[in-house]
Amino acid sequence: MKYILNVLCVLGPLCGASLAGDKPNILLILADDLGYGDVRCYNDQSKVATPHIDRLAREGMRFTDAHSPATVCTPTRYSLMTGQMAFRVPNGGGRVFDGIGGPSLIAPGRLTLPAMLLANGYATACVGKWHVGLTFFDKASQPVRGNGVEAVRRVDFSRRVEGGPVDHGFERFFGTACCPTTDWLYAFIENDRVPVPPIGPLDKSRLPKHAYANDCRAGLIAPDFPMEQVDLVFLKQSRAFLEQHVRQSPGKPFFLYHASQAVHLPSFAAPQFQGRTPAGPHGDFIHQLDWIVGELMATLEKLGVADNTVVIFTSDNGPEVTSVVHMRADHSHDGARPWRGMKRDSWEGGHRVPFIVRWPGKVNAGATCTQLTSLTDVVATVAAIIDAKLPENAAEDSFNMLPAWIDEQQVPIRPYLLQQAFGGKRTLSIRRGKWKYLDHTGSGGNRYENDPGLQPFYLPDTASDAPSQLYNLETDPGETRNLAIERPEIVTELKALLEQSKSSGRSRSRQLQPSSR
Repeated sequence: MKYILNVLCVLGPLCGASLAGDKPNILLILADDLGYGDVRCYNDQSKVATPHIDRLAREGMRFTDAHSPATVCTPTRYSLMTGQMAFRVPNGGGRVFDGIGGPSLIAPGRLTLPAMLLANGYATACVGKWHVGLTFFDKASQPVRGNGVEAVRRVDFSRRVEGGPVDHGFERFFGTACCPTTDWLYAFIENDRVPVPPIGPLDKSRLPKHAYANDCRAGLIAPDFPMEQVDLVFLKQSRAFLEQHVRQSPGKPFFLYHASQAVHLPSFAAPQFQGRTPAGPHGDFIHQLDWIVGELMATLEKLGVADNTVVIFTSDNGPEVTSVVHMRADHSHDGARPWRGMKRDSWEGGHRVPFIVRWPGKVNAGATCTQLTSLTDVVATVAAIIDAKLPENAAEDSFNMLPAWIDEQQVPIRPYLLQQAFGGKRTLSIRRGKWKYLDHTGSGGNRYENDPGLQPFYLPDTASDAPSQLYNLETDPGETRNLAIERPEIVTELKALLEQSKSSGRSRSRQLQPSSR
C-alpha cells in the first residue's frame, strides 16, 4: 500500500479534472501463450472454433500488427503494467519467475496502469496470474530467495506477501504468484496473503497424461487448489467482483485485469471441456479459454454495463514450443500461423499476438487495424481515454493509440517498435515500417539447430556471416531472407536508432502526449 500512496502523490496534480464522470469501465483479458494462429478470426485454418473471441472482433476492432513487448511471460507483464520495456530495469531481461520468484520488477513509486486508474476514481481488481515478482518471507522475517520446492518449504505463509498487485495499484487481488499449474507453489493468494497454504507434495499421478501435460513441476499444493479447474476459479472471482461492484457502486468505473491460466502448458482443461474439440487436449484448452471470454462478456451484459466497458483481449507472447510442434504434427493446427517462430523467438511468431478492442459507440464494429502497436501502448491509450496526463518519467515506451482505436488517424502513430526475446538485452530487435532489425544471430530464444523437435522448422541464415539480421516484412513476412549484408545502410540506421533508444531510456517523446477523446 505504501507504493500506491507514493504513486498517488505523483499523479495528484496530473490527473483529469474529474475522478469518475463518464469514464468507461475497462476489462483487460490477458491470455497466456495464445498464438496469433490459435484464434479463428486470425487464422481461418485453425482447428479450434473460437466463437466468443470472434464475436469480440465482429463487435470491435481487430489489430493485425500487434505485439507483446517480450517473447516470454514476466517481462511482457511488467511492460503491460508500466508501459516501459522490461529490459530497462534490473532483472527485466529474459528472466521468467517461477515458484515464489521475485522480488517485484516494479520499483516502488513506479506508475502503473492500475495506479493511474485508481487515482482517477476507478475501482481496480486483478484476478489470475501475476508473474511480475513477489517477496515471500521466512519465519525470521527474511526474504526467501531461490527456486524450487525447497524455497517454497522455507516460506512462512502466515506473513504478508510483498510487491504484488495490491502494492502496485490494485485494490484487490486473487490469483497466483507465477504460472498456476507449472511452478512449484500451487496455492492461491488473496490480496497479500496465502489463506490456504500448501500442505504437501503434488500428486501428479492423478493428473492427465498427454504430450501437453509435461510442463508441471512436482511442487507443494494447497488442499483447495484444483489443478484442472484453476481458470474456472478465476472466472468465479472475476464474476464476483463485477457483480459486487455494480451492485454496490453502480456510478463508479471499474478496471478488471483478468489474467488467465490458459493456454499455458500444461494443458489442463476442466473435465467438462475435455474431448470437446477435434484438436486434442490443447485444443480443448483453447476452447475453454474462448468459453471463459464468452462468460465474462455475458456477465457484463447481464449487469447492463457491456456498452460502457472497454474490453481488451490479447496474449502475453506467441505459442509454446511443445504446443506448436505437437499441434502441427497431430492436428494440422499451427498456433503461430502465418509467422516464423514461436514463444521465446525474435521472429514474428514469438511476439505478434491477437489484439482485439471492443468499445461500442467509440470503436467501429468489425473494423481491422493495421497500425503497428505494442502491449506497452495500453497505458498511454488508457490515459488518453480518461484524460490523464502521463508524467515524463513514466510509460517511457507507451504510445497513445486511441486515434487508431476510434478510426480518426490512418497515418502511423508509432515511429518504431522495440522487442526483447528470451535473451533480454542481448536479444533486442527494432521495427520501423517494413524493416525489422534483429541485433543478434539466431532466433533469440529457441535452438532450432540442436533441438530434434525443432529441426524440421530450421531455416539456414542467408547471411550467416552477418552479426545481425534484417528483414523486409513487406516482401518477406516469413523472415526467410536476411538482408543484413545486402542493405548495410538500413542496418546502420536501425542499429543507431536502437542504441539511441537504449541510451535515452525511452522510445516515447519527452513531450507529454495530448489526450484524445
